[in-house]
Amino acid sequence: MKVEEHVAFTARHGDWKVAKKLTDMEGEKIAHFLAGVSNTVNARIGDYLRDAMDVDGIRKLAEELRKESLSDTVVALKSPGTARKLGNLVNEGDKKLKKLLVDVAKAYLVRETLRPLVPVDYPEGILEGVDVEFPFEDEHVNFTAKHGRWIVVKRLIIDEKTPMLDVARLLASINETTTLKIPVYAEIDIEGIEEEFSAFKKVKKSDIPRVIEVYEALEPAVYADEPFEEHAKIYALRVALDKIGLNLDVPAKSLEKYLEKKG
Repeated sequence: MKVEEHVAFTARHGDWKVAKKLTDMEGEKIAHFLAGVSNTVNARIGDYLRDAMDVDGIRKLAEELRKESLSDTVVALKSPGTARKLGNLVNEGDKKLKKLLVDVAKAYLVRETLRPLVPVDYPEGILEGVDVEFPFEDEHVNFTAKHGRWIVVKRLIIDEKTPMLDVARLLASINETTTLKIPVYAEIDIEGIEEEFSAFKKVKKSDIPRVIEVYEALEPAVYADEPFEEHAKIYALRVALDKIGLNLDVPAKSLEKYLEKKG
C-alpha cells in the first residue's frame, strides 16, 4: 500500500496526549508544522531527564547564571565553574558516563538560561490536542514523515520497563531532525548566516562578546522571508553558540551512548 505524503507527530504517555498530522505538503506549511514539533519535544524533554539529573536544580542554576546582557550570560554558561556545578546535579558515579550526562545537562541549561533573553523556541507554539487517530493503543511517542525522498520514522513504545531517558533520547532525536529540516522548508539562507560567523575559528573567552555582537547585529530579513525571520534568528543563535562550544539542543547521541554503556 502506498503511504501518503505527510508529517505526523503523536504522543500518548500519562497526561500527555497529542496527535497531529499534516497532509498539505506545501513547503511553508511543513516548516511551520516541524517548528511546532520542535517546540513540543523541547517543552517535554526535561520531564524525562529527571531520573538522571536534578532538573529543578538545573533550572535554578539557569536563574543564577542569567545576566542582564546576553554576552555576559553566555560567558557565565561557558565558565568551568558552571560545568562543575552541573556535575553535582547529575546522578552518575562513573566518570565517563557522567561526562555524557553533563553534556546533556549543559545543553538543557543553555536553553533554560537563554529563553527569557532571546527567542529559543519557534513562534508557532507547541502542538496540543488530538486531531487524528492514534496509530497505537500503547503509550508511545511517534514521529513520521514522507515527502519526496525524505522518509523518517522515529518511534518508541513505552511500557513499565522503558527507561525515561530513552524517551528523552527519542525526543532529542526528533528535535535534531526538525531543526535540520526547518531551514530547508522555510528556505532560510543558512550558508549566508554561517558566513556571518566564518571569521571565528577557535573562540576564546575574550572572543565571546564579539560572536554575540555578530548574532545581535544579524538582520534575519536578509536571510529569510517574513514568516520565518525569527526562525532564521534562532538558526543564527545555534551557529553562534556552536562556535563558542555550547549546544542549544539536548544531544541525542550522548543519551544514546549513555544508555548503551549503562545497559
